[in-house]
Amino acid sequence: MSALILDGRKCAKHYLMEARRQAGDLSRAPGISVIRVGEDPASKVYVSKKAARAQRLGYVQRTIVLSENATEQAVLEQVNLLNSDDSIDGILVQLPLPNHINAQRVLDSIEPSKDVDGFHIHNAGALSQGRPEVVPCTPKGVMRLLSFYDISLSGKHAVVIGRSNIVGRPMAQLLEQANATVTVCHSRTQNLQGILANADIVVAAVGRAHFVKGEWLKADSVVIDVGINRLDDGRLVGDVAFETAVNHCAAITPVPGGIGPMTIAMLMENTLRQSERHQNS
Repeated sequence: MSALILDGRKCAKHYLMEARRQAGDLSRAPGISVIRVGEDPASKVYVSKKAARAQRLGYVQRTIVLSENATEQAVLEQVNLLNSDDSIDGILVQLPLPNHINAQRVLDSIEPSKDVDGFHIHNAGALSQGRPEVVPCTPKGVMRLLSFYDISLSGKHAVVIGRSNIVGRPMAQLLEQANATVTVCHSRTQNLQGILANADIVVAAVGRAHFVKGEWLKADSVVIDVGINRLDDGRLVGDVAFETAVNHCAAITPVPGGIGPMTIAMLMENTLRQSERHQNS
């Protein structure tokens, strides 16, 4: 029997409609600004999708594009201008940045209340203590998708593959705070296949196409594929070998159409929440 397909587009539409409704109740529209440095094709696509979604929700949207050779100081100056702009509630710096720019320094220069990606050390620390203020969009989207499909986490064994500050670490924290027992795996983990054999929830976020094989999965497991990898033939695929995994687990997210739409939806929701706080402060 094939697994239940967890439809991220359907779930994202639900939350986006709610964000649009709530935004209409504010005294001014939420504002978001995206800074892109260079002409990386994937970054251009991601930024355009975020900008288009913000515009459809009626948000104030501003995209700032700097050249590949822009200095770190030039990026920091743009962030500082947005920090002091009362019409902007959310600041997003599109990653990756060119190698000559210290990405963490740039991210830490964002005013924490405008850090709608949830990457600032203040917001990361709050999440680690179970007092989340701004939750990173992809892990938040995973949690919302699981909730949308009434998938219980309490007491379950959740395995997160990947330990990045963007996905893996905050994902593990959110699952633990939902009373799952969490194992974090990474490039040094031994016997990954054996660990996955006992996993009720699997979140794959390693950035390697088809890394997780279907036969590694438990029959009643729920698989969340965060990976987005482009093959030589142009196809987008996840970190999980979907064609085999769909016959070995209970539920799975597709790529594309799974966590990607949820990430953008949560970015819009984070911007809305911060706009509410700014307008009510």
